[in-house]
Parts: sequence; C-alpha cells; structure tokens
Amino acid sequence: MLQWLAQLHDTFPAFNVFRYITFRTGGAIVTAVLFVFLFGPGIISTLRLKQGKGQPIRADGPQSHLLTKKGTPTMGGLMIFSGLMVATLLWANLSNIYVWVVLFVTTGFGLIGFYDDYLKVTRQSHAGFSGKARLAIEAVIAGVAVVVILNAGRTGLSSSVSFPFFKDLLLDLGWFFVVFGAFVIVAAGNAVNLTDGLDGLAIVPVMIAAGSFGVISYLSGNVVFADYLQIHYVAGVGELAVICGAIIGAGLGFLWFNAPPAQIFMGDTGSLALGGLLGTIAVATKHEIVLAVIGGLFVLEAVSVIVQVVSFRLTGKRVFRMAPIHHHFEQLGWTESQVVIRFWIVAVVLALLGLATLKLR
Repeated sequence: MLQWLAQLHDTFPAFNVFRYITFRTGGAIVTAVLFVFLFGPGIISTLRLKQGKGQPIRADGPQSHLLTKKGTPTMGGLMIFSGLMVATLLWANLSNIYVWVVLFVTTGFGLIGFYDDYLKVTRQSHAGFSGKARLAIEAVIAGVAVVVILNAGRTGLSSSVSFPFFKDLLLDLGWFFVVFGAFVIVAAGNAVNLTDGLDGLAIVPVMIAAGSFGVISYLSGNVVFADYLQIHYVAGVGELAVICGAIIGAGLGFLWFNAPPAQIFMGDTGSLALGGLLGTIAVATKHEIVLAVIGGLFVLEAVSVIVQVVSFRLTGKRVFRMAPIHHHFEQLGWTESQVVIRFWIVAVVLALLGLATLKLR
C-alpha cells in the first residue's frame, strides 16, 4: 500500500499525509472499529448458531455466573482478530519486519486459543487443550519471533534488557535473550487469558496497554524523540503504533458487544492472541520490564493464580476465596460492574506509571 501511496504522492503532494505513522494509526483505529461494528452482529449470530449451548461455565466459579452467563457464545476473539488484521494490512507498512513478527505471534497464539475454545465448546467441558502442550507450542512460536527480532535489531541492543529509570543500564543476555523474550511473550499471553473472566474486564486494560505501547513504539522508533527522552532507539518499531491503533479500534468495537450483559465472550481465541501481541511489542521496543508495570493488572491476576495453587498444594489452604483475583472480590461482595470498573481504574493508573518511566531517566 505504501508503494501505491508513494506514487500517488508524486502526482498529488497532498497525499503525503498517508506517510505519517500518526495519520495511519488513526486510520487503523477507525477502520478496525467500523469493521467490527459492521460484521460483529453477523459473527455473533454465526457463533451462537454453531455453538448451541455456548461457552461452558465453571461449576466451581461464582454461582451467579451459572445464571447470567450461561448460553453466551465464545470465540469473540475472531471479531477482534479480523478487525485487527484488516486495519493492519490496509494501513501498516507491510515491508516492515516487526509488523510481520507481531502478526505471526498474534495468529499463532490465536489459533491455539481457537482450538482450546473449540474443544471446550464441543465437549461442553472446561477441560480444553492440554496445558503442557499448549505452553510448549506457545514457547516455540514466541522463540521463533524473538530470534527474528534479534536478527532485525542492532547488535548489542537487540539481545539486551533495558531497565526503567536507567538510561545507560543494559544487561546483554546474548542468545539467552531468546529464552527471556519467549518467556515475556508466553507470560503476557497467559496473563491476559487469566484476566478474561468478567464482561469487559480484559479488553479495556488491553486497549489501555495498547495505547501506551503505541506511544512507546512511536517514540522508540523516532531517533529524535528517543534521543530527547534518553530511551533506546530501535529503527522500524514506530510502525507498531499502527498495530496498537488497530487493537484499540477492534477492542472498542468488541466492547460494544461485550459490555454487560455480554452478547459474546472473547475466549482464549482473543485473550491469548492479544496478550502475545502485547508481549511481542514489548520485546521489540526493548520495554519488557515496563510491560510488567503497564500490564500490572494482568501480572496481578496471574500471580494470584500461582499463589493460590502453590499455597493449596503445600498447605492445603487457599490464600484467596477464589482465583483469579477478580473472583475473590466477587466473593467479598463486590458486584461484577464494581470489579470491572475498579480494575479499569487500576489499569489506567499503572499505564500512567509505566509511561512516566520514559522521562524519569
């Protein structure tokens, strides 16, 4: 598309605006949200017809969910993914390697999630894809992506971990960075997956994180801004801002149908794909640790599950009334809307803290 735009610019100079990342990011937002708005109802109707009873609800979860969420179709991630892909293919620079790496991870993780959702729906059971097999495939996909990122970046920087608040502190991990980067991507995918348990709970923090990393991508990919802020310049990652814009647009469209009471659930199809996407962008922009701050809500959800499992296996006692932690607050008497909106507020605060690290160096 950019080659066509370049030719168009030679004839009509006013079309030069299409070369700007900021303009194309805005175009991606509008395209994605319109696509999901237009095709969302048809996708929901098709999934409801195909799935019949919809997503199986946890019998050991909050009892209210057995009444309010029963029969709701899942795999809503297909709506998000389709809007994201259309907007990205239309507005992003398709000669940029980072764009394809992110789409590769998103597609791979999305397919894993789709298969998991398919097994749950067809079996009407919460037991889907084997956990170990799923993690192994995710690790391979993430590892391949990190290797490509290593080869695409500058020697010395691409294999290093940078730290917030320190402009010159780099820890060069060499080829061990493949393991570290793959861990970040896989952990991000599964953390978002664990967060997706209430209507609208996961998608808004994902959009907030995407907006934050859209800013980070743009600044890290601009040599002038990167030098001014004393962050590490990574040539080409500015184009990832377009993908972040597409996430925001597709997420807004999905939220229209996912707002309580949800007409459709994101499912593992969406949550794994979106989490893997955020993790890949964090690795590409050299802001892996900042992801743990901006996506702190996802980290909290994942840690709550780990603590609960470890505590029960070692002592036979549970730390939380129910895990992930959003269910714990439901058991304390918070309504679903209170949990969701308060968690959104936490996500906004953490995103601001994460963005603040760009200047505090």
